[in-house]
Amino acid sequence: MWTLEKIWNWYQKQPWIVGFNYLPSNAVNSTEMWQKETFSPALIKKELQAASETGYNTCRVFLQYLLWKNGREELFACFESFLETAADCGIRVMPILFDDCAFANKEPYPGPQDAPVKGIHNSGWTPSPGYTLLISKSEQDLLKEYVTDFMTRYGNDDRILLWDLYNEPANREGSLKLLQNAFAWARECAPGQPLTAGQYDPTDYEAFDLVCAELSDIVSFHDYNDLTVTVGRIQKLETYKRPLICTEWLHRPNNNRIETHMPFYKEKGIGIINWGLVAGKTQTYLNWDPSKNPLEGMPKIWQHDIFYGDLTPYCQEEIDLIRQLTR
Repeated sequence: MWTLEKIWNWYQKQPWIVGFNYLPSNAVNSTEMWQKETFSPALIKKELQAASETGYNTCRVFLQYLLWKNGREELFACFESFLETAADCGIRVMPILFDDCAFANKEPYPGPQDAPVKGIHNSGWTPSPGYTLLISKSEQDLLKEYVTDFMTRYGNDDRILLWDLYNEPANREGSLKLLQNAFAWARECAPGQPLTAGQYDPTDYEAFDLVCAELSDIVSFHDYNDLTVTVGRIQKLETYKRPLICTEWLHRPNNNRIETHMPFYKEKGIGIINWGLVAGKTQTYLNWDPSKNPLEGMPKIWQHDIFYGDLTPYCQEEIDLIRQLTR
C-alpha cells in the first residue's frame, strides 16, 4: 500500500480529476461495449471528443471478466484501441476489474445482449465475474490471472490514471474474499498507478467500506445525496487523511447536481467522476424507481447523463459550468 507521502505526492501532480463513467450510447452493458462484434471505435471517438471539449479529463470504464476468459486477446485489442482514442482526446482511464452490480438480475453472457426494457434504468447491466464464477473454487486461479494479466500489461501505462479493482462489492456471497484477493494479486505486480475500491453504502455494507478504505491507496466513494448529506460524508472520509475521489455521483432528482456539488468538490480538491455521458441503451437518464419513469420517451428531469444521443447537451448551463470550473 502506498504511504501517505507517496499518494499525496502523486495526487498533487495530477490536474483536478473530472470524469465520467462511460459506456458508448449503443452498449447496454460492459459485454456489449467490449466484445469484438459490437465494439464501436468510431462512436467512442465521437463521444470522447465531446467529453474532452466539455472539460473532462478522466473516464471510468467497466471491464468484463467473461470476455477475458473467452478471448483475452480480442478484449485486449479492443481495450488498446480504447486507450489510444482516450489518450488522443486528452482523457485518462480508470478501469474497473470486478463488479457486483447486477441491475438485470442475470449472469454475464456472451453474444448478442438483450434489448433495454422500456422504462427501466440500466435494465441490461450484468456483473463481472458474476455469482457463479465468483463462488467457483475452480475459477480462482483464473480470476487471479485476469488481474495480473491486466496489471503486467498496463501497470506502468501512463494512459491509465488508476485502477478501481472492485465496484460495489457486497452484493454477493464471496465478494469480501475476492475484494481482498484482488488487492493482493494486484500488489504482487507492483503497478505504477494507485489502487482503489470505492465505498458506497456505509449503512448496509460498513464492513466492506472499511476494507475498501484500509486497502486503497486513494480513498474513493460513491455519493448520490443532496449537498448537506454529502458534506457530512466528506468530513468522515477526510479522517483517512488520503486524497479523495468520488467515482459515482449526479442524481438530479435527489438534488445531487452539477451546480450544487461540482463547485463544492473543486473547493475541497476532491476528484469527481459523474455517472454517465451520453443517453443511450443503459437508459440511466431514467430514475432507479420505475414508478417515476415514462414508458416512452425521456423524463423531464434526468437522473444521470450529460448529452442526448446526438451530443446535444441535456442542459447547456451544466456544460457551461463544467467548462468554467475545469479551465
